[in-house]
Amino acid sequence: MPNIVDIVQSQVISSIKKEEDLKIAISSNSNISFLLTGDIITTKGYIEQLKEAGKMTFVHTDFIEGLSNTRSAITYIAKIWKPMGIITTKSNLIKYAKEERLMTIQRLFLIDRNALKKGIEIAHNCKPDAIEILPGLMPSVIDELTRQTDLPIIAGGLVSNKEEILNGLRAGALAISSGDPKLWNLEL
Repeated sequence: MPNIVDIVQSQVISSIKKEEDLKIAISSNSNISFLLTGDIITTKGYIEQLKEAGKMTFVHTDFIEGLSNTRSAITYIAKIWKPMGIITTKSNLIKYAKEERLMTIQRLFLIDRNALKKGIEIAHNCKPDAIEILPGLMPSVIDELTRQTDLPIIAGGLVSNKEEILNGLRAGALAISSGDPKLWNLEL
């Protein structure tokens, strides 16, 4: 299985939140897409379209309508949809996905110091391939996280311009995920 650091070509990840943004993501510079829209019927087709365009796709299991938080859902994703990996806030799904040889990204919402501490603890226990932190507008927290863990950091949420992306990258983030299609073609 590849290392997530090795697959990042564009440091801006297209975070697809609406079906109508799928075509924009397909033609964007982003080589990695986070799929945060769809249901059990449409998601396979979305992944196939992204794959045909050369995009490595991570399915955010918490946002796909009709999926349950079970081992069998992860097995279905791995065997039928065949994305590069998953994103989730649920550490048990990280474990199941790793068993299915999917890459994994643990999403953490950092609302305070306690959430930061607990998030690092959870990530070290379930060993995802990367951590996505939200909100992504916290360069000092990104810097602190890179010193507390060897796991690659992806920052996302509330990022709205190139300067915010650059601040996150300078602080040590591997990449920045953005739901704003205008940012998907930055040369980073």
